Parts: sequence; C-alpha cells; structure tokens
Amino acid sequence: MKPEIIEGEASAHGRRIAIVASRFNDFIVTSLLKGAIEAWSERGGGEEDLFVARVPGAFELPVAARKLCASGRYDAVVALGCVIRGDTPHFDYVAGECARGLTLASLETGVPIAFGVLTVNTTEQALERAATTGSNKGSEAMLTALEMASLIARIA
Repeated sequence: MKPEIIEGEASAHGRRIAIVASRFNDFIVTSLLKGAIEAWSERGGGEEDLFVARVPGAFELPVAARKLCASGRYDAVVALGCVIRGDTPHFDYVAGECARGLTLASLETGVPIAFGVLTVNTTEQALERAATTGSNKGSEAMLTALEMASLIARIA
C-alpha cells in the first residue's frame, strides 16, 4: 500500500501574506525584508496582497504576528528579526520568548508563521545570513510561508 502524500508549493498566486519585521538591528533586518519581498515577487505575488508591519524588536514580534493571524486576512505570516548574542543573558530571554511566542501564535490560530528571526553569536554571522546574494534567510522564510499556506489549504 502506498500512502497519499501531499506537499505545499511555494507559489504566491492567490495568497495574502503579512510580514512582521523588527526595527532593532535594522541594518540586518532590512536585508531580510528585501529578500522576503523579492521572493514574494519572484513567485508571482502582487503588491496589493503583501502587508508589512514593523515592530520595535524581536520580543514584540509574537503579539503583532498573533494579531495578524487572528485577523483572518492572511494565509501566512513571515516573522523577521535579528538577535545577536551579547555579554548578558538578555539574548536567551529575547530569542527564546520570541520563538515560543511565535509558535504559540501559530498553534492558537492555525495560521502558519515562518520563523525568519536570526539568532546568532556575531554580527558577521548575521550579515552572512542576511546577504542579498546567496542564502538570504528572509527569502527562505517567505518560501516556507508560501509552502505552508499551500499545504494548509490542501489539508483543509
């Protein structure tokens, strides 16, 4: 017996997506946002079907993402931010609670939230992951959001 296997596709056609992006470490997040928007456009997404909300930092991403999910207007949300480890435990609290809050928001609403929040040890690592050439994690988060939106629609 062969089981039925379904997968989503990373197409923006017919989708409405929201991006919530932090302003803290904006020199990194701007590149993530650019990558996400480019991936959206490359997959056929229209300007009118993409919404971007900016929040102060990564700690604020979950509440904004939760509100966007609960609005019923979006098929998925992309969360973008950057937390760079410092000399205090602040990194652990911000990164951990951001991840936990985004997971909870997605589970509570049933709307996929793609985790495009960099949690890195150095600025150099962040710059590498946000580069507009190569592997931009904002672009990857958008592709994940599109694929999950497609999959959820097929399951429903």
